[in-house]
Amino acid sequence: MRVLFISNGHGEVAIAARIAREVRVLCPDARLDHLALVGAGERAELHAVGPRRALPSGGLIAMGNVPNIVRDLRAGLLGLTFAQRRFLRANRGVYDVAVVVGDVFGLWMARALATPIVYAGTAKSVAVAPYGRFEERLLARTARCFVRDAATAERLRRHGVACEPANAIVDLFDAPEPEGDARDLPDARPRLLLLPGSRAEAYSDGRFSLRVVRELAATHPHLGGVLSIAGTLDPERFAAAARADGWNVLPGTGPSPFRLALGERIVVQARRELSVAVLRASDVVLGQAGTANEAAAALGVPVVAFQRGGRRAGAWYRRRQMALLGEALYVATGGVAPAAREVAALLADAPRRARMGAIGRARMGDPGGARRIAQAVVAVGGERAS
Repeated sequence: MRVLFISNGHGEVAIAARIAREVRVLCPDARLDHLALVGAGERAELHAVGPRRALPSGGLIAMGNVPNIVRDLRAGLLGLTFAQRRFLRANRGVYDVAVVVGDVFGLWMARALATPIVYAGTAKSVAVAPYGRFEERLLARTARCFVRDAATAERLRRHGVACEPANAIVDLFDAPEPEGDARDLPDARPRLLLLPGSRAEAYSDGRFSLRVVRELAATHPHLGGVLSIAGTLDPERFAAAARADGWNVLPGTGPSPFRLALGERIVVQARRELSVAVLRASDVVLGQAGTANEAAAALGVPVVAFQRGGRRAGAWYRRRQMALLGEALYVATGGVAPAAREVAALLADAPRRARMGAIGRARMGDPGGARRIAQAVVAVGGERAS
């Protein structure tokens, strides 16, 4: 069976890889290719194919985000899109099934393959932005359609679109890991997890989060944290910014590229990849991410995002995430000192953290979505392959 995954965003790449793992279990000899419409999108579970390029927005050009659209156009978005479309047309008849992970732009692109499509919608929801009429027409032409929540699936069914709820984000961190994965973390309580994201602004967002941690460390003598650095980013840029802010940057060990200390006290450990053990060991996430924030909420970890004073970039995306996660996500505004006070108040309020965690688990839904989507992929692709 020949499968082409098509992703439209950095988080969507991780979701595609998670579904691919389930496909591999069900069909060990399947050929699993991957076209990343956004970024490099390299994952061990998938074989990269087709044209790809990192763009300034990192894929955030929906909902009328004109500045990001303009930046991407200047960076060659149209040429890349045309090249990807040509690649898809050239591969008509090659694949037994296409799996689109993301929004309906990927679905429109996939139609150039003229092959059955399994769609895994990750962004739209009646909680924030329902699918429109044109989008519904595209969804209706898929072989199988999955959306992120039951309310959205019910609305689509009322409009004549056969679809099912399945939120594979919930499954991103369900795999067992080595027992010692969290043992070498700083012996800290409370413990914060910093998720600056995977796009270009992650460097400045990570620096701001580290300043908040430094402010908190002055009044919390046992506080510590983990800085999760996405594989698309350069750890040295984070280390250089921390050094400029007065942190003592020490060499890391094992999965850690570096550690940050205040005097002799190690406060933050950098990590190259996010793991479920680290996530579960955290009391609060300081998250500027997209999919990773939602994965944290799915595990019941409270999430605090920062909307800095006067900064408009990304505000629309954070509002969308607030609508999806409800009170599982708290957005702190202003500079370092007020943001630190907001985080300190949350750390001191265990009932509030528990309430946020419960809301996050409820909003994100039940696990098992990745397996259900994979079963549909194997059923659709296997029928054509035979």
